[in-house]
Amino acid sequence: MTYSEKMIDQLQAGQLADARGSFRQALANDDDDMLFSLGEELYGMGFLTQARRVYLTLLQRYPDEDELRTNLATIAIDEGHNDEALSYLAQVKPDSPAYLESLLVAADLYQTEEDFEITEQKLQEAYQLAPDEPAVEFALGEFYFLVGRFDEAINYYFDLIKHGYTDFAKVDIAGRLGMCYAQSGQFKQALGYLQQVKPDYQTSDIRFQTGLTELHLGQLTAAIKDLQNLIKDDPQYASAYPALAQALSKQNKYQQALQTVQEGLGVDQYNEHLYAQAAEIVSHLGNAKLMRKYLTRAHELAPDNLTITLQFSNFLLHQHADQENVDLLLPLVKEDEVDPQIYWNLARSYQRLENLELAGKYYQAATPTYQDNPTFLKELAIFYQETGQREKLLPVLRSYLALEPTDTEMQDLLDEYEEF
Repeated sequence: MTYSEKMIDQLQAGQLADARGSFRQALANDDDDMLFSLGEELYGMGFLTQARRVYLTLLQRYPDEDELRTNLATIAIDEGHNDEALSYLAQVKPDSPAYLESLLVAADLYQTEEDFEITEQKLQEAYQLAPDEPAVEFALGEFYFLVGRFDEAINYYFDLIKHGYTDFAKVDIAGRLGMCYAQSGQFKQALGYLQQVKPDYQTSDIRFQTGLTELHLGQLTAAIKDLQNLIKDDPQYASAYPALAQALSKQNKYQQALQTVQEGLGVDQYNEHLYAQAAEIVSHLGNAKLMRKYLTRAHELAPDNLTITLQFSNFLLHQHADQENVDLLLPLVKEDEVDPQIYWNLARSYQRLENLELAGKYYQAATPTYQDNPTFLKELAIFYQETGQREKLLPVLRSYLALEPTDTEMQDLLDEYEEF
C-alpha cells in the first residue's frame, strides 16, 4: 500500500494525526501519478489545503502541465480567492490541451461573481471548441437553467440525452428538462419528463414541481396526493403548503385548505402570501373576523405589497369599514404611479361617507381605466344620478348600455333623462 492510499484510509477512519504523517511520506516517496490521484481524492473529500499542496508540488516538477493550474484555480474559487484563480487561468494558453477545461473553470468563476455575460462567453467559446463534449453541454444547460433562459437550456439537455446521458454530475437530465418545461409553461411536456425521474433523484424540488405541474394541468387528485406525500416526508418544504391548499380549494375543500395553510404558517410564519391565501380561503367559510385577522397580518408583514393592500381594501369595502379603507388607501395616492383600483375603492368609500366631492374626484381619476368596465360604469352612472349631474350621467349611461344592452332598468333611466 502506498502512503497516499494509507492516508486516504486513515482519513476515512478519522485518524487525522496518522493521516498527516502519511501525507508527508506520500509527498516525499510516492510516484507522480499516485500523487495526482491523491490530489483528486483529497479535493473530492474536501481537504482543499492538502490537495493544493499536492498540486503545487507536482507543478514544481511539471511547470508545463496546465491541468495542474486548472485544478489549483478550481480550489482557489472554492475558497473564494478569485484573483488567485484568474492568475492560474491566465497562464493556460489557447493551444494548451487544458484550455477547454480552463474555459469551464473560468465560467464557474465568473458565475460565482454573477458576471453572467462573461460566463456565457466562456461557455460558448468552449462549445465552439468541443460541441460534442458532454461536460460543455451540461455546463451550458446548467448556466441557462440558472439564469432562467429555459428554452436554451432545453437544447443542451437534449444534446446530452442524444449522447446517451440520462444523468450527469449527479443531476438527472429528465428532471432538468421537466423543470425547464414547467418554468416555460409547457406543463404537459414537463410532467412527462418529471415522471421519468429515477427514484434516487426524486428530490423535494422535483417532487414539488411534479405536484405543481399536476395542479396547473388540473390533475387535482394526483397533485393533492403528491404534495401531501412531500409534506409528510419533508414537512419543512414551505412551498408545498400553498400549492396543496390551492389544489384543495379548487375541489371546494376549504376547511382542509385552511388547515393546510395554517400548518404552512407553522413552518413559515413570516410569509405574507400565506396569510393572504388564508384570508381568501376563509372568505369561502364566512368567517369575517378570521379573514380580517389574516389580512391585517399580511399587510403588516408587507405594507408595500399592492396586491395584498387591495385585497384588504376590498374586504373593508365589503364590511362597510369605509373610514378604515380611506385610511388604508389615501397614503398611496401620493405615490407617482397609482393603481386605478385604489381610485375606485376610494370613490366607493367616500360616497358612502357622503363626501361627494372626493367621491367624484376619485371616480373621475378611475374613469380612463374602467371606461369599458360595465360594473364601474353602472356604479358611476348611479353616482351621477344621485348627485344630479345630468350632463355627466347621459354619456356614461350610453357607454354602459353599449356594453350591457339588455339592462332594461338602466335603459329606462336613460330614456327618462333623455326625455327630460
